[in-house]
Amino acid sequence: MIALVFTMVWARRGPAIVLAVLAAFAVAPAVAAPAYLRAADRVVAAGQVAEADPAETALSMRTTDRDRRAGGDVPGGVDLTAAGATLVELPGFRYVYSVEFPVIGMETDDRVRTRLVHRQDACAHLRIVAGRCLLGESDLVVGEQAARRLHLHAGQSVPLRFAKFDADPDALEFVADGAAKKFFVAGIYRVTDPAEAYWGTHDYFAPEDVAGGSRPGEPAFTSLSTISLMDHGDAELSVDGYAGPGALDVDRLPALRDALVHLESGVADLGAAGAGGPGNALNLSTSMPALMARIDEGHAAARRIVPVPAVALIVLACLAVLLAVGAGAEARRPETAVIALRGARLPHRWWLASGESLVAVLAGTIAGVLAGQWLVDAVVAIRWPGVGADPDPASLRYAPLALAAVLITVLAAQGGPMLRPVAELLRRAPMPGRYAGIAVDVLLAALAAGAAAQLALGGGDLAGIGSAAPALVMLAAALLVARALRPLAARSGHRSLDRGRLGRGLTGLLLSRRPATGRVLALLIAAVAVSGYMVAASEVAARGRQVEADLGTGAARVLSIGATSRNQLVTAVRAVDPGQRFAMAVVPVAQDPGAPPLLAVDTGERRLAATANWPGGADDAERISRALRPQPPRPLVVPGGSDIALDLTAAEFEPGKAVSLDMIVTPVDGSGPDAVLPMGVVVPGPHTYRYALPQCHGGCRLNALKISGGQSLGTHGVITVHNLGSGDPAAWRVSPGGRLSAAPDGLRIEVTSLDGHPEGLLVQPAATPWPLPVVATGTFVPGSVSGLDFRAIPVTVAGRLPAIPSLGAPAVLVDLDYLDPISTDAAPLAGQVWLAADAPPDVVRQLTAHGLTVTRDLAAAQVASRLDRQGAAVALGYAGLVAVLVVVLAAGVLVLTAGAGRERQAEDLAALRAQGLSRREVRRAALWAYPMLVVAAVPAGVAIALAGWAVTGWALPLTGVDPPPLPRPSWPGVISLVVTAVVLVIVLGGTALLAGRRTLRRIG
Repeated sequence: MIALVFTMVWARRGPAIVLAVLAAFAVAPAVAAPAYLRAADRVVAAGQVAEADPAETALSMRTTDRDRRAGGDVPGGVDLTAAGATLVELPGFRYVYSVEFPVIGMETDDRVRTRLVHRQDACAHLRIVAGRCLLGESDLVVGEQAARRLHLHAGQSVPLRFAKFDADPDALEFVADGAAKKFFVAGIYRVTDPAEAYWGTHDYFAPEDVAGGSRPGEPAFTSLSTISLMDHGDAELSVDGYAGPGALDVDRLPALRDALVHLESGVADLGAAGAGGPGNALNLSTSMPALMARIDEGHAAARRIVPVPAVALIVLACLAVLLAVGAGAEARRPETAVIALRGARLPHRWWLASGESLVAVLAGTIAGVLAGQWLVDAVVAIRWPGVGADPDPASLRYAPLALAAVLITVLAAQGGPMLRPVAELLRRAPMPGRYAGIAVDVLLAALAAGAAAQLALGGGDLAGIGSAAPALVMLAAALLVARALRPLAARSGHRSLDRGRLGRGLTGLLLSRRPATGRVLALLIAAVAVSGYMVAASEVAARGRQVEADLGTGAARVLSIGATSRNQLVTAVRAVDPGQRFAMAVVPVAQDPGAPPLLAVDTGERRLAATANWPGGADDAERISRALRPQPPRPLVVPGGSDIALDLTAAEFEPGKAVSLDMIVTPVDGSGPDAVLPMGVVVPGPHTYRYALPQCHGGCRLNALKISGGQSLGTHGVITVHNLGSGDPAAWRVSPGGRLSAAPDGLRIEVTSLDGHPEGLLVQPAATPWPLPVVATGTFVPGSVSGLDFRAIPVTVAGRLPAIPSLGAPAVLVDLDYLDPISTDAAPLAGQVWLAADAPPDVVRQLTAHGLTVTRDLAAAQVASRLDRQGAAVALGYAGLVAVLVVVLAAGVLVLTAGAGRERQAEDLAALRAQGLSRREVRRAALWAYPMLVVAAVPAGVAIALAGWAVTGWALPLTGVDPPPLPRPSWPGVISLVVTAVVLVIVLGGTALLAGRRTLRRIG
């Protein structure tokens, strides 16, 4: 009997091949989904590693080597050599030993120390611009800017002494605590790459705040033997590990993860064993766990997305198998009847009826297993070359389940003819099965409703039945819509016949009377819905990633600037781009926890419009710029040039309750940072107070007068300013604790009380509107924000945006030219420079020439590339692949269905042609029967895709890792849906039309 079955397969090899292909469509996703997930894991991990910050690919162990000059070992000390040996357990990492402590003797001011550092193999990472690098004991190399500032040269001798910081408020300086040692300046260095992983997280070259501003960080490097021989106290010891070539390859990450856990445990044990005090602890610092967590989150997102299209394709493939086997069983009804009439027993009848299909299914299973893995290999090789698909036998674990589903489908399709009486099998009329079909539709609808309800109640958990919810919802809707369309087709056919349109009438009756046609329509609708759903998911996610890349970055390119003053940042940017075409100074302003973030931008007249990536649906940037800056600031320039003189008269201050006066000024030409000028204690009577500030040679803008009291309560009095701006109180603002009035010879400042005002009394020129105008997102309530000096600044909302560039929503935007003059500090800040896409290629060099230090260069295109390698984006590549395969499956079902019914349709139309039906009507009936199915299926399928998206699309994790609060699209665009519908009509309609032409040729 087995030979007979194989003979039957060979005799009907065409339908058997088709059924094998359909079975392969069902099994291939069950293999491809796990294989694709393994590939996605590799792609996501490789992408995260490639985009990781240096701190996320390195680690550091630090401890303090206590002062041992008293003799003997300090109890509880940590043996960093033993601890460092544990680092070797991290495969592929390189390690650097370092020791440092502060010294004085090189700088001219003891408030500033020099970092004396030994770092293993430092000479290989320094460029010596004068002299040589370290060779012998007592050799020293210093930075080129420090050498220029301190007039040092190679060959010079420098005495250095270990120092401690004296934190006494009256001192605040470094004091010597060791014998002097004479050093030989062997060379002058320039660091080749301050951000190189070799330097670890010590911030050797970060700008340092010192009296009078900031300066570049440049340690003095020496040898370990010199450090050991020098008289010194506490020293910081560290062992830094950083990833070498291939250390963070995808295949090494599991072992690295385990080794990192073991290392943390070992360091904790060593730290506990050496705990002789707070300073003796062994500290391990690394951001690698954050990198691993992002990789895990990407993997989790992929595992939530990939099963959704995989299950949808399997369900549609099983439905296609049901149609194919059912069509074959329908065509072989006389054969089944003859077998029954010959007395074959029921098991033999089942085997003869189903064996042909089962052989084809088994062959298709083998092909599907191979095709699933090969398809993934091809996609990964094309889309992510070099990552590798990593084939693994574990990808086969779901193949038996898919095979079982196909086998059950085959047996269910064969059940109808097998259980019918012989008389019904010999009739040409369709077999009754209306109520059974309705029962199946209702059952699927109930199952879909349950899956959707579980998805909603489970908070969008796509695990288990939740992953099948989109497929079940769309399939159930497709079955119900197809069942509803059949009566419409019958009514249209009868109406066409009554009007004499025979070809159209015959087409409508063909579509309504054949049960297989209704099932084909249901499959076509479901296929269009699944394809549209996958396109919607991919398109919504792609637009969301573009929003995050453009609006989330803020501009086409964002340069992060090292510590500098607000004045220098703005001046440098304006000097580089005087035409306001491509650059804008930006300062993110820290806010209180829970408050919306604030972004200060130098809008100018056109800078905001020229540089910022603007949110969709918002007012144009030029209008927002005018709302933020309705009028230019009116600065008050302090007279007196570089020697600032202030004429004051003080009165009514009680003895012992004097106040001091500071001036906060900003050089108008940007030649220096903001400065706080301590004018001193205000003495009774008229007096001139002076302060020499060379940066004010070109004029300085007054930001504020700050009047501070001591520890005494009840301080009050009057200060009259004679030579500073207008005496009109309307031209000034005063903080709580004081009153302003006009005096005959100046401005009268009445200090009413300084109690409860630790920041003192602030008197400022009214150079800007008050409250400050801001532009905010819709949820911001007018009130106050924290300014650059962390004081509360009252604001009024001058405009609304759906989102603020780089911040999203909720957030607030303010003009930097308004916010800066009301700031009452001189602290440096880390700002940004936003650049347009057409910025000059040498813009970094130009900004550096104007005194800015660029610490990071981030382009929106880089962010887009990084997002494309996160879990959600990678997983949606599988959804796109399924969308294509579903269309191919639907086209194959059309060909199969047309081929299975071609002989009977040709006989019917030939008989009608012999009875006088015109050739034109026969042609219309033959050609347009199945294209009409496509015309009905495409709009219905698109509508069901949108309904399925509304019910389940929200659960798909499309936003990637740590998404910022940006207004992302939640619905697919009309254009993408229209294009999808047109493509489906062309592909499926063309396939149906070609199938009809073959039927027409059969008629002759």
